[in-house]
Amino acid sequence: MRAEHQQTALLQGSGARQQLYEVALASAARMAGFYHQNMRVQTSAGPVVVRVPITAADRMDLVIWPEDGILHSLDAYVTQAPRLRGVSAEPAYLLIDWIDGDLLDERAPEGSRVPAHVIMDIGELFVQLGKVPLRQLPPLPSDWPADSETPAFARRLSDITAGVHARFSGEFDGLFKALGFPADPLEPVLERWASLSPRPFRLLHTDIHRKNMIVDAGATYFLDWELALWGDPVYDLAVHLHKMAYQPDEIEAAQAAWRAAVPAEAAVGWQTDLATYLAHERVKSAVVDTVRYAKLLAAGTESPAAEAALIDKLVAKLKAAHAVWRTGHPVDRAPVESLLRAKVFD
Repeated sequence: MRAEHQQTALLQGSGARQQLYEVALASAARMAGFYHQNMRVQTSAGPVVVRVPITAADRMDLVIWPEDGILHSLDAYVTQAPRLRGVSAEPAYLLIDWIDGDLLDERAPEGSRVPAHVIMDIGELFVQLGKVPLRQLPPLPSDWPADSETPAFARRLSDITAGVHARFSGEFDGLFKALGFPADPLEPVLERWASLSPRPFRLLHTDIHRKNMIVDAGATYFLDWELALWGDPVYDLAVHLHKMAYQPDEIEAAQAAWRAAVPAEAAVGWQTDLATYLAHERVKSAVVDTVRYAKLLAAGTESPAAEAALIDKLVAKLKAAHAVWRTGHPVDRAPVESLLRAKVFD
């Protein structure tokens, strides 16, 4: 506890924070996601993470709150999240706790089983998320759907996906068509939103996957709260299952952990609506990752192994999306790779 107070004091001064920021920018060791770069910096009281937004990032997800506001709100409710130590508006960055351990993606990559405690820990996270009151969170957007209006909440999600598709259609239209995308990839999803059951809203993480979890000494810590939302708890489960690539029995265990974590009114019609949200996530992944992965390949910044992994992932995502679209379009690795490397989106 004393070390924590020392670290907090160290980070309170603007000069000290600016120094940490400058050290972070000079660091060659950067952990980059799609929206932030994270640099570990050593201080006299221990390491911290300097979290810097990527200003040129293509925004592909729904964001309603600043991440520092979310982290402030979690302190009294969510035990296994990093604590915020400082905020700077200009230049923009956050200082957050460094958490020792391994990324789950390194300990248990996609396709492998997660450690036994992880699913139980995720269930406990869902319990804790349900305890965070709305009054504790930053203000919602003025036009945010009212509590339990799940179809309106879902339309916010698909509006973002449709916007991504429209924004990149000019540049990527040839690639979308060659990969068998329908003219309106969201149509089969939009038809299903109206049937969603009403459920009380709660805090959602919406990005619980292997690269956002650290495991250490039998505990799991949950990172990257930038995409947190106030909405339907079934959506949080859907995103988690979509991104985790669990084994079949792990899917059942994760669903059971989620169901045990939420009250009965939060689970009304959940199995039917889970399938609907999963359909959206599969279409969204096909749209978003076709753009992201094609850009990465075109940039030539990835290693051959990383490029091969991206192509494999995109093939799987395209197959899942075509199952939603029911196109019967064949998705084979060699043609997908040829299309990406031919830069047919130019």
